[in-house]
Amino acid sequence: MITYRFMKYRLLLISCLICLVLSTRAQQSQNMFEISKNLDIFTTLYKQLDINYVEELKPGELMKTGIDAMLATLDPYTNYIPESDIEDYKFMTTGQYGGIGALVVKKGDQMMIAEPYKGYNADKAGLIAGDLILEINGYSTTGRSLDDVSAILRGQPGTNLNLKIQRNSDKPFELSIAREVIQIENIPYFGMLDEQTGYIKLNGFTQNAGKEVRDAFSKLRENKSLKGLVFDLRGNGGGLLHEAVNIANLFVDKDLLIVSTKGRLPGSNNTYKTAFAPVDTDIKLAFIVDKNSASASEILAGAMQDLDRAVVIGQRSYGKGLVQNVLPLSYNAQVKVTVAKYYIPSGRCIQAIDYSHKDSEGNFGKIPDSLINTFKTRNGRPVYDGGGIVPDVSLPPVKYSGLANILLSKYLIFDFATEYKKSVPQISEAASFRITDGIYKEFIDFLKDKDYDDYTNQAEKSLDELKKQAEKEQFFASISTEYQALRNKVLHNKTQDLERFRDEISTLLRDEIVTRYYYQKGRIESSLAGDPEILKAREILRDEKTYTGILNGSLTFADPADNK
Repeated sequence: MITYRFMKYRLLLISCLICLVLSTRAQQSQNMFEISKNLDIFTTLYKQLDINYVEELKPGELMKTGIDAMLATLDPYTNYIPESDIEDYKFMTTGQYGGIGALVVKKGDQMMIAEPYKGYNADKAGLIAGDLILEINGYSTTGRSLDDVSAILRGQPGTNLNLKIQRNSDKPFELSIAREVIQIENIPYFGMLDEQTGYIKLNGFTQNAGKEVRDAFSKLRENKSLKGLVFDLRGNGGGLLHEAVNIANLFVDKDLLIVSTKGRLPGSNNTYKTAFAPVDTDIKLAFIVDKNSASASEILAGAMQDLDRAVVIGQRSYGKGLVQNVLPLSYNAQVKVTVAKYYIPSGRCIQAIDYSHKDSEGNFGKIPDSLINTFKTRNGRPVYDGGGIVPDVSLPPVKYSGLANILLSKYLIFDFATEYKKSVPQISEAASFRITDGIYKEFIDFLKDKDYDDYTNQAEKSLDELKKQAEKEQFFASISTEYQALRNKVLHNKTQDLERFRDEISTLLRDEIVTRYYYQKGRIESSLAGDPEILKAREILRDEKTYTGILNGSLTFADPADNK
């Protein structure tokens, strides 16, 4: 009887397995048929267009448009990389490219040197901020896109470019500059904020970022009074995942999970743990993030938060919890494909946008509140998935007035800094330089014949909204007199606004002027003293009770609702 039952169940199990295999094969067969069918439709469609379309087609452009449109239905990180763009992709992973070593921006219809990189060929050749690039190898840059001009400037190291340059109203001059290997630093600046607090600004996670951080930290530790470290990840869009793990490894014990990835295919499921003995597990850490801190930045800051190893300060991070692999295609092309989601030590994924669903208008939406889950840090503090890394100490982002923004967008602050450098050959060190009353008066005089009227202050914007709503509800006529009187009072006055917003304009002026003398490193150094997030980080690192209280959960500075 037992043998009969055993055989009966065994036959039933075998039958189920056979049905499952047949069903899987049928599904695979159906999928292969659909793929083959649609590829055939695509091919015949392309042939018919090539034969019959009224104008001659450009096959490469047409195909790339089709591929890009197809991938756009997935997520913004799944991209086709034609052979011509391979160098740009290499730059994203290595931080290296062939070029002249200068930041170029578009000013009106012209291309302008915004900043030569210190020590590179553009700097050595004497190019300065404000120089206009009129021609490259005999071709005019006027009206060209920034992408087009950047593509021309980049190329094989060792090759020459002939540039025609306009400086001020002087007669244009020509010079030849050789392209060279440009290495964008992951760490543009590190140093001491005070006698106890170190600072590292990390801009990227390209190859060797972990080693660069280790080296910078080692130099900071030469200061025997070092007790805390501020790690600035603002504006850092991420990079290589393993470099984030390497940096975390400096501050936490060996064999700790930093991040795991989970995808549809088994090969996409991986765990990444610290592999080496740490450098320092005792130093107090503060990580600063903002809305542009993404990907590897979020892995690093999120892991430090989940492990209760650091206090996170600033604004909610971007929320990119997707992992991409680069796969080869025919003719040296490649495709960057999202293959998995990543999960930090608490088990949460911080992906903010759900690319698997679209709304009625065809747009992707954020993860709804109903699907947000609660997780716990190592000390039991609540953290949440579905929306980036929420700081332990949230601070409002710096916002500039309409006046400051128009002065920036019209390059008036930039142009004044350029003029100032001509008349003042040397200034004090970057950290100590300040905008004096005399410098600010020079700036006001500089603006007298400049056009910057087209800005609106916040009060004017609010009044405009009131007017629109009143007109919509048909009662504006009854308040029009009072409205006009109030508008006349708040209507911006350039002279008054220049005094009202002097502090923020002076900050922008200071940073731009310092850049003319001390390049990007100087800009960062000059901005540290008055940076509200850095000031808060220093305050917390120097206050043992507050620092410990945040990490053990006894002190809470953020409303938990802000996390959802």
